[in-house]
This record gives sequence, C-alpha cells and structure tokens, in this order.
Amino acid sequence: MTNLGREVRLGTASLAHSATGSLVDVARLNIKKYASRTGIAMQLVDYLLYVERNPRKALELCAEATKEQDFKDWWCKARLAKCYSKLGLLRDAERQYKSSLKDQPIIDTYLELAIVYVRLDLPNTALDILHQGMEKFSLEPRLLVAIARIHEGLNNMDESVSHYKRVLALDASNVEALACIGAHHFYCDQPEMAQRFYRRLLQMGINSSPLFNNMGLCCFYSSQYDMALSCFERALSLASDEEMADIWYNVGHVGVALGDLGLAYQAFKVSVSINPAHSEALNNIAVLETRRKKNDSARNFYALAIEANEFQFESHFNLSVMAMKQGDFQEAYTHSKKASEIYPAHLESKELKEKLQRMFLASMA
Repeated sequence: MTNLGREVRLGTASLAHSATGSLVDVARLNIKKYASRTGIAMQLVDYLLYVERNPRKALELCAEATKEQDFKDWWCKARLAKCYSKLGLLRDAERQYKSSLKDQPIIDTYLELAIVYVRLDLPNTALDILHQGMEKFSLEPRLLVAIARIHEGLNNMDESVSHYKRVLALDASNVEALACIGAHHFYCDQPEMAQRFYRRLLQMGINSSPLFNNMGLCCFYSSQYDMALSCFERALSLASDEEMADIWYNVGHVGVALGDLGLAYQAFKVSVSINPAHSEALNNIAVLETRRKKNDSARNFYALAIEANEFQFESHFNLSVMAMKQGDFQEAYTHSKKASEIYPAHLESKELKEKLQRMFLASMA
C-alpha cells in the first residue's frame, strides 16, 4: 500500500507537470541555488535559451554562474554573450565574447562574435576575427564558410568563390559551398560548369525543389530543352506553394525560347495565380499581351507589375516603349526617366529618355 501510494503521488505530480507544458517552472527557479552547481547550471542555461526561449532568465543564471566561477569560466562568458546578443545588447555581447576567447579560443565563439560584428554593420572587423580564428584552426571549414558568406554579402564574389573552393578542398561534400559555386558559374554564363556542381549535389542524395529548378535552368541555358522540362516537372512535384510561382515562371521562359508562346502565357498566368505579386511574371504577361495587340490589357499588367515592385526597371522601360508607340510622349518620358534612375547602366532607357528630351526641345523651338 505504501508503494502504491507513492506511485499515485508520482502520477499526480506528472499530470500537474504536463498541464503546465514545461519541463522547468521558470518563474519559481532558484537562480542562486543552481548557479553554484556548474553541471546543472550549464544544462539549465541551454534549456532556457533553446527550449524556453527565455534569454532574460538565462542571463540571470549565467551572471550568477559566472560569479560563482570567479569570472574565469569561458563557457559561462560565451553563454552570457549569447544572451546579450539575443536581447540586442550587441556591445555587451562583444565584450563577453572577447573575454571568453582570451580564456579559451573556441571555433563557435569566433563564429558568434563575427555574427555580432555583422549585425553591427562591421563586416571588415568580422573578417579580421574570422582570420584570427583561421590562424588557430587552419583546417576548420566553418570559418572559411563564414568568411565566404561575408565576402558574398559585400558583393566580392571572386574572394567568396575562392574561399568556397578552399572549403571543398577540406570537405568535398559541403552543400553550401557546392551550391554557391554552382550559382556563381551560372551567373557567369557557364551553365555547363554549374551543372556539374548541381549533379554532385544530386549524387549526394539531396532531393529538393530548388536543386531541380536550378538544374532545369542550367539545362535550359545549355540548350538541353528536353532535360530542362523534365527537371522542372520534378521540381514542381517537390515544390511548396511559395516555390511554385518561381518554377512556373522559369517554365514560361522555356516556352518563350521554344517559340511556344501559348505555353509561356499559361505558365506565367499560373505563376501569377499562385503569387499575385510576382512582378516578373506580370511584366512578361504584359509583353505577350503587347504582341497580341491587346494594349489595354498589357497596360494593366504593366501597372500591376510596377505596383508589385516599383524598382523593377524592365516594367518601366517596356511601358515607356509602348506609350511611345501610341504617341503618349509624356508617359513615355516619365517611365523612361524612372527606368534610367533605377538602373543607370541600362542604355536603352537612357537613349529613349534623351530622344524624348530632344523631341520636347524641338517642339518648343
């Protein structure tokens, strides 16, 4: 009877715990008691950070644990910095990370300190920290990946690709490095080279919609149209609702290249039906409507494309060309000027704007 009563009490306690839905009652947590027990404190801090998502309580526990360790525990300092970072106190996080690195250089600490500097908009300082980490851990691919990401964010693609290649020399199966190098070759007009890297990802067993979509684009620009459609079909079968709009947009481009404007029109329409704010698909529908001599419909689609993305210069330029042909010179000038402001290197917009300016000056004379 005594054992049974004990089991009943345990069962009642477990039911009371399941009602709260939390392993630890954070509000009743005795901070000073657990801070003195290093092993338990470490587990509780990680639980509060990653499970409860309560950085304030984790900060209190970390601060007490750091005092108990006489400010010499690198782990507590690193977790204290993590709490500061999650609370947006980036300078305090920076100070704690640096103190932790003085006590014990750790790869994760270098990476997290670099993230803090990126959030402070100090990418060069972040690169310096990562290079310091590379001096101590020269064979760590994560540090190289972080350096490559920062260079990519700075639009320094040559340096980024160089570091991604160093990553592949250390880890030939690094997915991010393979994907980024493949994308770089694709945008450098080398779809065949990009295809090799994407095939490597397929050989590694990665089976995702973005990968098949990229494979389809590589096949398309390599003039392998039959393979391109097969890849897009596979991508559509794996795609989520957010990804389908872009895939159908790419199918539309394949239709335009093959001369099947009916397929292209339907694909762009499907893309817009999935994502009504897909400005590129709206712009291309407007172009096809212009070819069909449906100028009013084309004008509406151009307006929708500009409303969806006012910084897309193609819609402004196309609308200015159509307005020029219809004799609406003022609207043509307005949109050609807007297109040249968005993308000053676009020569056609600049030439059209200058041509209209000369026409206006000649009419005034």
